[in-house]
Amino acid sequence: MTQRDSALFKSGWISLAIIGLAILLFGLITALMPASGGPPYLRAIGVASIGMGLFGLLITTIAYRRRERWAWFATLWYYPLFWTWHLVGGLPPGKDHVHQVVFIVVSLAGLLLPVREFFPRRGERDLTTS
Repeated sequence: MTQRDSALFKSGWISLAIIGLAILLFGLITALMPASGGPPYLRAIGVASIGMGLFGLLITTIAYRRRERWAWFATLWYYPLFWTWHLVGGLPPGKDHVHQVVFIVVSLAGLLLPVREFFPRRGERDLTTS
């Protein structure tokens, strides 16, 4: 593995961890807001966001960093799909959708920059496992 590959991989998992942390913090803030400040279902959305952020953060910091394909392929592709759905559907949080575009770009970068770590070219796999 070259230094460039290592830097791409590190930037990938850090990007995905930042998104997981941002979702977790949004959930904490939303769940801890006083109920009188908004509709009651908002607290439920906060609790669900805590779970989603924590789940993504743990997958990123454990399975993704171990270069387990399932983490890259199945689970973490949820982020760009989730944020794209929110953007296209005009869903909350917020009325400006800049954060959704940023999260889409950051999550795609986190998945695509280190793609060779998860799917090495033929012959590279033998060099990395020995």
